[in-house]
Amino acid sequence: MQMRFDGLLGFPGGFVDRRYWSLEDGLNRVLGLGLGCVRLTEADYLCSHLTEGPHRVVAHFYARQLTLEELHTIEISAVHSRDHGMEVMGMVRVPLYTQKDRMGGLPNFLANSFVGTAKFQLLFALKILNMVPEEKLAEAVAATQKPKKTALDQAGGAV
Repeated sequence: MQMRFDGLLGFPGGFVDRRYWSLEDGLNRVLGLGLGCVRLTEADYLCSHLTEGPHRVVAHFYARQLTLEELHTIEISAVHSRDHGMEVMGMVRVPLYTQKDRMGGLPNFLANSFVGTAKFQLLFALKILNMVPEEKLAEAVAATQKPKKTALDQAGGAV
């Protein structure tokens, strides 16, 4: 995933004008600007999601399994992309574990703010690609929905 300029987490991508590009060609053009060395095909397609509202957007989600070497190459390439430091602040690896305290790792990560459908897409991919056992994924999601104690609460409310 990427940390965006607005502090939200999201996936690499962008808008594709279907009048000029096929979906995959447009996606690869946009990814080429930000990541350089990855090419997605129709076989990498996972799902689509329609965002309702005044600006209706269809978010298409693609995923590809990479070797650690390929991921490392993409991370290095991303730092040298045209958008790095302006639109994108950097790549972020999603923790696929939960620490013994049941909050560290994936639950804490899911408590971040995500752009548009990115959180839904992440959870869908983790489930459908069997990257996290379904019960562990459900526990991580549930942990983020519990009210957190603030530092003031933990200090006994004294000011």
